Amino acid sequence: MDFTFIDQQIRDLESCLDETASILPDEKLYVGVDLGTAYIVVVVLNSQKKPVACAMEFAQVIKDGLVVDYIGATRIVRKLVEDLEKRLGRSLEKAAIAVPPETGNKDCKTHSYVVEGAGLEVTKVLDEPTAANAVLDVKNGVIVDIGGGTTGLSVIEDGKVVYVADEATGGTHFSLVVSGSYKISFEEAENLKKKKDKQREILPVVIPVIQKISSIINNHIKGRDISAIYLVGGTCCLSKIEEVIEKETGIPVYKPANPFLVTPMGIAMNCFD
Repeated sequence: MDFTFIDQQIRDLESCLDETASILPDEKLYVGVDLGTAYIVVVVLNSQKKPVACAMEFAQVIKDGLVVDYIGATRIVRKLVEDLEKRLGRSLEKAAIAVPPETGNKDCKTHSYVVEGAGLEVTKVLDEPTAANAVLDVKNGVIVDIGGGTTGLSVIEDGKVVYVADEATGGTHFSLVVSGSYKISFEEAENLKKKKDKQREILPVVIPVIQKISSIINNHIKGRDISAIYLVGGTCCLSKIEEVIEKETGIPVYKPANPFLVTPMGIAMNCFD
């Protein structure tokens, strides 16, 4: 796997948070909306699936992959879409979305209603690890998406998804443990765990949660011939998390330089596919 190319794609997307690339007036645009537990992200790609604009906002309107504040979620998506339309100088019409694996049909529809309420037609609904594979292009292995509320995984064999699963353990649990250990508020813990200079100190505190995530992976890949684990999702930004998971599973673990934006970009890449 060429992580050099993948990391460059994500760096290009990161730059689009502050800068907007030029597009043709009638160019086909690929849009992806990621309704995350901690952040809502909207990504816009050009006709060649290259990043042109990106916007995101911290939000707590999703819990364990489910919409718990429909009005708040719709308001944030509409705000981000309007911001991107202003930056691009044209309207956005269609978008793909993603949900945790095994999300029920009713909850999938709620995610769709949020995005449709913001004025976009939903063209495709994917599970999050499968969306990430549009960027990673894994042929054999398991993609593990550790988000704010859940850990989802997709087993890939010969380039096809053969198994998906999702369980409620993620970054929120990291923050709860940090909050209790440091005797600080949940919000302070959320901010503390994101500080690069504090992550080495925090790692031993959250190892029990990482071990729990590792056990989730082990349970779902038991009996399968898995050659590698690929990590994506915001929680995987924690330094050295891959080393703990590799030790607990006994399987080589890989992650991009910035695993947070892999899934949002993969969602957008599937807008019309």
